[in-house]
Amino acid sequence: MMPMVIGDLANATVDVIISVLWSLPYLAVYIGLILGFMFLWNLIKKGLTPKSGYNSLKTVTFGDESTVVSNTAASIISVVLIFVLWGAFTGSSLLPRFMHMPGAFNGTGSFTYTVEDANGIRDDAEVSVVVHGAGEKPSAEAVDGGEGVAKNDTMVVQAYRSKLLLWDKNDEVNRKGGAKIVAINGEAVSTGGEVFTNFARVAVTDKGTLNVEPNTGWQMESIWLPAPEQVWRQLVTIATDGYQNVTLAEHLGFSLWRVVVGFLLGAIVGIPLGYAMGLSDWFRGWFDPIVEFMRPVPPLALIPLVIIWFGIGETGKVILLFLAALWIMAIAARSGVSGVNITKIHAAYSLGASKWQILRRVIVPNSLPEIFTGARVAMGVCWGTVVAAELVAAEKGIGKMIVAASKFQATDIVIMGIILIGIVGFAIDVGIRQLEKWLVPWKGRS
Repeated sequence: MMPMVIGDLANATVDVIISVLWSLPYLAVYIGLILGFMFLWNLIKKGLTPKSGYNSLKTVTFGDESTVVSNTAASIISVVLIFVLWGAFTGSSLLPRFMHMPGAFNGTGSFTYTVEDANGIRDDAEVSVVVHGAGEKPSAEAVDGGEGVAKNDTMVVQAYRSKLLLWDKNDEVNRKGGAKIVAINGEAVSTGGEVFTNFARVAVTDKGTLNVEPNTGWQMESIWLPAPEQVWRQLVTIATDGYQNVTLAEHLGFSLWRVVVGFLLGAIVGIPLGYAMGLSDWFRGWFDPIVEFMRPVPPLALIPLVIIWFGIGETGKVILLFLAALWIMAIAARSGVSGVNITKIHAAYSLGASKWQILRRVIVPNSLPEIFTGARVAMGVCWGTVVAAELVAAEKGIGKMIVAASKFQATDIVIMGIILIGIVGFAIDVGIRQLEKWLVPWKGRS
């Protein structure tokens, strides 16, 4: 049993390594684009910057006054580039045609196959192939069968699909009689072999039939990756009419409500617990094993247990989010208390402060930055967890909408939901950061 498991793991590792190596050229191209845009932007900025002045004399790169912050131009270019690449690989109508990647073949093509019968006699036949897009139903044109034992054929194939051709169905020789394909377009081929024509890949199957697969190009089929405008149309439609009798506002509202309630409950319990662990060795010893045990347990692993205990209603989902936020907030508060500069506490004692005053005036203010950092992490975990929880059991929610759309292969709705999840998650993070700026303006100052 163990050698079989090791073999499976080895095969899986090889598959992962091959996938990574296959993606490296694309990653290199993307990194090249980043560096190229950075070089061009620096040239533009250098040309617009005055050659004299304080900024031209500035040599400090890091520090309180010139720490590295997000470059707005780079962020805008990054987002625009993602949408341009998305449109280029989906043939989006938002981009000019010269920016589109080569698409799948669509039209008429032909190839010739050579048949050899049991006596070694050969004959050629031509196959006309009509390749059409999804939703189209063209009819195959009639062809002249020819005068030899191998008769001409015609077939209709949808783009991004393949189709078998029973070439001997209308021939005077057949596979049962020992006839076989020996060449395609004059290129020798045997069973299991393949030949690439100017419009398709033609392979000889193990059964001796022909498998015709038109060229797919570099563009993605809409079922795998729809164009941006298709996703936008779905967003407008669902925002107006809803999805499965539930409006988009209700889907988002229920998900946000679950996250906010679960996070607040986790913060209300977790922050005092973290303070207790940071201030008392007894509380630290009592709760540290519990917190450190539960911290690495992913919230999704608790879903079956939560469903058994609390059912599939709202209570179970809120409890799951409470557990997702609890340990993060407890650790953040504990870390914030432990990280308070001891000299500040000594200074407060020397000024006659009581323990309660030290807690309120020194420990709490200096631990708030760590708590807000934990809140950002906890909200992100809760937002990801609620979507996964809604995939299991929910009547309303953005995760429910995604899983329902996936059952009907509505990729545009799935991608729309994913984008909304990212936008809402980003907005939550920005909101917490802004709240931190208002409430903790002393962050980063000693």
